[in-house]
Amino acid sequence: MSNGQRKQERDFTPEVTALLPEVDQLAKDGQLQAALDKIGVLEKQTRNAADLPSTSTLLVKAVALCYSAGNLDLLNYQLQSLSHKHGQLKEATVRMVDQAMTYLPELKASSAKSSSGKTRWLDLVETLRDITEGKIYLELQRARLTKLLASHHEELSLTAPETAPTGTQAVASTSTGLTTTDKDKAKPAPLTAKDHRDAAADLMSDIQVETYSSMDKREKTDFILEQMRLESQRGLWPRVRVGGRKINRAFLKEKENTDLKLRYYELMIQLALHEDAYLDACKAYQEVWDTEEVKKDEAKSQEAIECIISFIILSPYDNEQSDMLHKLYANQELQKVPTYYELLKSFVTKELMRWPGIEQSYAPILKQSMVFAPLAPGERGEDYGMKRWKALHDRVIEHNIRVIASYYTQITMTRLTDLLDLPADQAEATLCKLVSDKTVHAKIDRPTGIVNFTPKKGADELLNEWSGDLGRMLNLIEKTGHLINKEYAIHAARSATA
Repeated sequence: MSNGQRKQERDFTPEVTALLPEVDQLAKDGQLQAALDKIGVLEKQTRNAADLPSTSTLLVKAVALCYSAGNLDLLNYQLQSLSHKHGQLKEATVRMVDQAMTYLPELKASSAKSSSGKTRWLDLVETLRDITEGKIYLELQRARLTKLLASHHEELSLTAPETAPTGTQAVASTSTGLTTTDKDKAKPAPLTAKDHRDAAADLMSDIQVETYSSMDKREKTDFILEQMRLESQRGLWPRVRVGGRKINRAFLKEKENTDLKLRYYELMIQLALHEDAYLDACKAYQEVWDTEEVKKDEAKSQEAIECIISFIILSPYDNEQSDMLHKLYANQELQKVPTYYELLKSFVTKELMRWPGIEQSYAPILKQSMVFAPLAPGERGEDYGMKRWKALHDRVIEHNIRVIASYYTQITMTRLTDLLDLPADQAEATLCKLVSDKTVHAKIDRPTGIVNFTPKKGADELLNEWSGDLGRMLNLIEKTGHLINKEYAIHAARSATA
């Protein structure tokens, strides 16, 4: 057959139907092994005859009897044994694994009451992961099991010590109840909170769900977002960026996927801010603000607008930034936050902004926002608020230089420093940066202390200008000749009349 399954040779439905009540009774009478032996005899016949429905029923019944009897060791053994039978039907194995996975929530709940329950849950998870390893037809089940195990490691990280206790390395492999595969035997068992977070991230990163055809789009997107979140926690931002490219943004715009959209752009904002990519952060906040759920919440909507305006003015000047700046200024909805809108207007208007005035007018409000808030006394870490406040100062200076370059052809360094409210060396350094970025054209004559904003003209431009000037001069000569001839004619007419 095209799917690789053998053709069914015989239907064992009557035999299976007759056997089920019998094995149920044996299990109730405490003869679980006898019941499993009877199932095993008939399962071999159904498997050899390629009777998929009957084989699936028997495999599911075998694991159900083991779980009902509370014999989890036998359950793990039966799962391993039945899945490795020669010529075992793939779909039957899938149904058996699906049945075993339904027991995990109950075992997880019981693990909270006793430590032995946690061990049982872990044993079953590892057994199922061992069965699903390397099998394409069980890729969906393996991904779900891996996500459960990663979540378990995250839970352990909340109670694990920050540093490894001395003398615990030798017993680490049994302290958590985790078993290891051959591939992971060389890795030390996780002990600290960081170890558990790394273990969770490593487990999730091994699963490439973007290639799974059996997983629906929503579950696939949720899985990739979990991968990105775990990688962001340990600071591997290049992996976060790669994960972001795997997600279809058009799918996130669907109304039923709002929660996934907000999770995705929250991670994109963290990535952008980590790299100081303020323009990307602005775009991400625009997507967040464009969500119906956020617009309905007045506080969230206002916070999103504040971040949009803050990050667009913090972005270095280029064509894209300038275009977005003017589009945002034209959006009347941004006037809901008047202080930020007025600051935005200052960057759109071709007028000088004096930094002392900006600092006096906007600092009390801006420094209360999440973008510019400085570290509180006693807090540790990089002061991102002060770093962005300095970036705002730089953007104001750069705006002022562009305005000056548009109005002046030449200006003295003394006058330039007065207009920028900067020392001479800092003003010169900022001007040189804008020149190297090709934002403005300027040359500094240090002996005379004059800045020339007139760009040097090329040969073609000079020839075109000379040609234009020559054409205008000839037109003026011709017009003057016409006027002189007109005066001569008028004078001759008057003389004749006299």
